[in-house]
Amino acid sequence: MEEFKHFTVMRNEAVDALECKDGLVYIDCTLGGGGHSELILQKIQPNGRLISFDIDSDAVKAAEERLKSYKNLTIIKDSYTNIKKVLHDLGIEKITGGVLFDLGASYHQLTKQERGFSFSKDAPLDMRFNQESDFSAYNVVNEYSEDDLVRIFSEYGEEHFSKRIAKKIVEMRRIKKIATTRELSDIIVSAVPRVKTSIHPATRVFQAIRIEVNQELTNVKNTLNDVLDLLEVGAIISVISFHSLEDRIVKHFFRYHSQRCHCEKNQMICKCPPPKLELVNKKPLVATAGEVRENPPSRSAKLRVARCIN
Repeated sequence: MEEFKHFTVMRNEAVDALECKDGLVYIDCTLGGGGHSELILQKIQPNGRLISFDIDSDAVKAAEERLKSYKNLTIIKDSYTNIKKVLHDLGIEKITGGVLFDLGASYHQLTKQERGFSFSKDAPLDMRFNQESDFSAYNVVNEYSEDDLVRIFSEYGEEHFSKRIAKKIVEMRRIKKIATTRELSDIIVSAVPRVKTSIHPATRVFQAIRIEVNQELTNVKNTLNDVLDLLEVGAIISVISFHSLEDRIVKHFFRYHSQRCHCEKNQMICKCPPPKLELVNKKPLVATAGEVRENPPSRSAKLRVARCIN
């Protein structure tokens, strides 16, 4: 099997935040290369249990090999969005220890040429985390309306030239379907004014398409709510995000469920239920300077942690 290259971002910080204990149930929602899972497993021996999710076949195969010596691990090849059903099927009623999310694409996905995540390597337009899915970046680029392209480039990529880029894509695909990352990248470059910047013009659009293909933001929102229902009092949520949109979702979710009152200002009597979470860190933790030197993408990582109190 081809080597699965993956850098485990904020490995110690994210796992230390879980305060791992023997005998409890932990969930790694984003198994990836298995770095976080392995450290959790080392800390919960001999009677703890870890359930790790990943929808990416490459990740699952690599992690199964890396973690084959651990007996108290269950690897689930499925999306973490199905956490409620999977845990029910496993006979697990509550997450007693904690849950870890390491959001976004892995180093392996971004750098493996044929996966089509990167504009720096020519490949078919793909960008699927789940390689068994029928829906890919090709569908977004060639089938979405101009208005929908503008919407996702603006919302998910925070791209200033969304209208220009969407218009150019629609013009070009009328002539010939856009099939590769290089073709799309060239179209984006031709559509935007030349600006002195270290960021490639295609960066934000590729991010937006990846988020749309994999429904990343919707999945995070929905799954955080599901996890909240599953947490035992004392259990911890540890979340690493890599861009402002993900971090905003996590920040607002943690803040809302840690507040004591959500009443309107003119409401005289508060009938709000008690908060379900308490913030472990009010400001996000970030990667150390040493980690950023070793793995530059970790510079954008933010770790937020909360504990279930009700």
